[in-house]
Amino acid sequence: MAINQNHTTEELNAVKCAIVEKLVSPGRAEFLKQLLQFNKYTVEIASTPPPKAAPVKPLAEGEVAPPPLPLPPATFTVGVTDLAFNSINAIFSRLLLTESGHVVTQAYWYQKEEVSHDEVPYYESKVKL
Repeated sequence: MAINQNHTTEELNAVKCAIVEKLVSPGRAEFLKQLLQFNKYTVEIASTPPPKAAPVKPLAEGEVAPPPLPLPPATFTVGVTDLAFNSINAIFSRLLLTESGHVVTQAYWYQKEEVSHDEVPYYESKVKL
């Protein structure tokens, strides 16, 4: 049971994990994986199951079947095996570092900046999140 919605746990690839983010693109999943592995976390990534299909009702006589819906883009769930991990706490407690040695900022975490400007407080940042 989660303490709140920001601290959820699930089983990913048969491993109990703290969920970092859900429904992320492949590029975002790779970014988070590299960042978290650099910070010595064991990362698990699992593909998100497709949404459940609505029940199909039988067609009436002379009715044409609707065209099939396009497949949704592939999304992933990213988790770490450290069940105490919380991304919000890690960012604002300045616990994560980039490969260049800077502290991970909120804008860097959300990939709004390519370089973490940790010398600027988050409340003075001009980047819109």
